[in-house]
Amino acid sequence: MNDSLTARAADVFLAAFGQPATIRVQAPGRVNLIGEHTDYNGGLVLPCAIGYRTVIVARPRTDRRMRVVAADYDDAIDEYALDAPIERLAAPMWANYVRGVVHELLQREPGGQGLRGMDMVIAGDVPQGAGLSSSASLSVAVCTLFSALPDYPGLGPIEAALVAQRAENDFVGCKCGNMDQISSACGVQDHALLIDCRSLEVSPVPIPAGAAIMIVESHITRGLVDSAYNTRRAQCEEAARHFSVPALRDVDLAMLAEKGGELDPVTLRRARHVISENERVVAAAQAMAAGDLERMGELMAASHASMRDDFEITVPAIDRLVDIIKGAIGPAGGVRMTGGGFGGCVVALVPEELVEPARQALTRDYRAPNGAQATVHVCRAAAGAGRL
Repeated sequence: MNDSLTARAADVFLAAFGQPATIRVQAPGRVNLIGEHTDYNGGLVLPCAIGYRTVIVARPRTDRRMRVVAADYDDAIDEYALDAPIERLAAPMWANYVRGVVHELLQREPGGQGLRGMDMVIAGDVPQGAGLSSSASLSVAVCTLFSALPDYPGLGPIEAALVAQRAENDFVGCKCGNMDQISSACGVQDHALLIDCRSLEVSPVPIPAGAAIMIVESHITRGLVDSAYNTRRAQCEEAARHFSVPALRDVDLAMLAEKGGELDPVTLRRARHVISENERVVAAAQAMAAGDLERMGELMAASHASMRDDFEITVPAIDRLVDIIKGAIGPAGGVRMTGGGFGGCVVALVPEELVEPARQALTRDYRAPNGAQATVHVCRAAAGAGRL
């Protein structure tokens, strides 16, 4: 836990509102070890929460007014009333994630009974635009905050995750799946989470002893709402309709071989990625539970190739990052792009003793198109959202 983050938020709160905060909550970002673009297809994913988080400090008000300060955006403030229609803003985007969750919570109960106005300050250290779910971290933190109110019926972790997802889908306008929010809400220390995005079953899977999680920022910023994410989702839905099933989760490779040739070539490739990725997630959970990093490396390599060739969401700089790290770690671990695609981060699961050789290789061999070096974070799997 980053205590300085909480202290900074508390200092901004005192300066902005003249009295100390009484509630402190946090929600982590996440990194997905394997299982990309499977979540909104009803499939399987294997992420973990990470030690980068959004912290909110707050104080309930006696009225129905919201005053929200963003410590990371020059203490910008967004003000509105719970009794008036909550509208999406053209800018700033951060305010819409908070507004979206508040809007969803108001819809849950007639008149939003139990919701009170709030003075709140938000601070975070999840790298933004890097595919580590800074937006889900913020949305889940807002859910966690309102759940901490004594006169509001608390949300369970899965319930909070689904509220946060609906806020992103329906208010912000990004048709994301539920993996990011579930990872943030349900994280388990030193474990990945095997998540069935249809049944919402969550099964902790231990990270192998002696393994480090490396997250490497490419410094190619990506944006889900403005990227081709929604296009990929529509292509997957088209493929599911072709097979007369609710989602690609219900198609296996044998069905794809039998009837996939009737799809147009692009839609076929999109479907093949999702269907094969679901199978890789199952195998990866088994490899992790057995402590088999070499097998995990094979599966992560296959996942990256599928994202590059079939789903077409990598970019040359990301492919270069993967090649550099793989060259440094060999068969002893795995590396792949993580996140929605078109930039962002790669994730590697490597023996701790190979972290430094991988870091040195990146320093020597990688430069982003703007000349920046890669930024390396070495993480542990973290616990999920909660009060501080």
